[in-house]
Amino acid sequence: MLEVRSITKRYPAVTALDGVSLAFAVGTSHAVIGENGAGKSTLMKILAGVEQPTEGEVLLDGAPVRFRSVREAAQAGIAMIHQELNLVDELNAAENVFLGREPRRGFAIDRKKAEQEAERWLHEVRAPFGPRTRVGDLSVAGKQLVEIAKAVSQQARYLILDEPTAVLSERETDALFDLLGRLHGQGVTLIYISHLLDEVLRLCDVVSVLRDGQHVETRPTAGSSPAELAKLMVGRDLGDVFPPKAHPAEANPILEVENLQVPGWVRGLGLTVRPGEILGLAGLVGSGRTEACEAIVGLRAHTGDTRLGGESVRLRNPREALRHGVAYLSEDRKGAGLVLGMSAVENTTLANLRAYGGFTIDRGRQRRATDAWIQALDVRVGDPEEPVGTLSGGNQQKVALAKWLDGKPRVLLLDEPTRGVDVGAKREIYRLVHRLASEGLACVLVSSEMPELVGLCHRVVVMRDGRSVGELVGDEIGEHAIMLLAAGVEEAA
Repeated sequence: MLEVRSITKRYPAVTALDGVSLAFAVGTSHAVIGENGAGKSTLMKILAGVEQPTEGEVLLDGAPVRFRSVREAAQAGIAMIHQELNLVDELNAAENVFLGREPRRGFAIDRKKAEQEAERWLHEVRAPFGPRTRVGDLSVAGKQLVEIAKAVSQQARYLILDEPTAVLSERETDALFDLLGRLHGQGVTLIYISHLLDEVLRLCDVVSVLRDGQHVETRPTAGSSPAELAKLMVGRDLGDVFPPKAHPAEANPILEVENLQVPGWVRGLGLTVRPGEILGLAGLVGSGRTEACEAIVGLRAHTGDTRLGGESVRLRNPREALRHGVAYLSEDRKGAGLVLGMSAVENTTLANLRAYGGFTIDRGRQRRATDAWIQALDVRVGDPEEPVGTLSGGNQQKVALAKWLDGKPRVLLLDEPTRGVDVGAKREIYRLVHRLASEGLACVLVSSEMPELVGLCHRVVVMRDGRSVGELVGDEIGEHAIMLLAAGVEEAA
């Protein structure tokens, strides 16, 4: 088996793991769950050779091992699908799948063999594109499929999966679970991290819970419920996950979009959202939801009419959009939401930097503003001057949200705001969005999680193939109704 004994990992400002001991028996499917910052990803990175423990040891088949690199871990039969994508956009899918371990013919790379092998693995994960597709042209979900294909192509004995379904559609998730079931049947040990507790109970035999860097409990999934696991994760009863919906006051729309056209993605979309309203954008992956939001803030070429407060505007980039009071929280936290090498202070004030000085920046004002956002959003950070890349995914998301809220927007576009975020942090984000709306902010929520749309939104516009195919209001909003429209089973009434 693969085992960790008394593993501790200390960073300059925080202890990520504190004496954790776990064993992953051969042939099992073992989940590791916990809130953001509980130490899950850090533990997996130690197993995969990305990080080194401060104290403790890793044992493989009873013998102590120390992986000094990802290559050493892979040679020992351990592969990992990371929560944050590790791909090269300028390369195609085949080149990414075999990056660093390219098949060779003599001294030259055998590109034909690489493409043939990559096509096999892309087919295994049901990817709807070929090995020559440039990765930079793929959606976040498409990139995740390349990441999964890359990991399973290593044919490892132990496969670590860190939030692999966070950006996948239901069909893609089912295809992944079919693949994992086949691998499990072939004797591969699966180590699975997910905040989606229903997935954990569906896939795994055993679940271990971490909290604040310590091991809380390991138990069989049989007989466990999502509510029980959630309580173990956070150490308290979460109660109602969604706050009660407040009906926004009658007011003229603050944002109006008419006949929005994004070549290849969006066709004739119309949207309106009022102050205090939470408008949901639903649809399957590839329906055009993200591309519509990116067009509104000037990230994509488009045509159509955008009005703010009744006045026609043309927003050419996110900076100009924020000056007009429109902010966009990207679904790609690592690639587009944050600069991971910069501090929480620098990231929080980055979009609104002109407010902190001209030729010179008032560092004191920056720090005070950041401290206020850390308190308001409950960001768990040891030192705000440390690189934001050292924070957990959920805390990174809160910093990304603070970056846009610091510019005091009137309209906030939220694209998958709880992707890769645990149940406790989700509840905090839901209540924050509810509070912002109650204070008069107009919110547009793009989400692939049906409960979010049902629990938060006053109206939901459902998209399919780049078009709006229906709108649900109030009590009409339900998971079944959304899926019928999104899948094209039933047209809008």
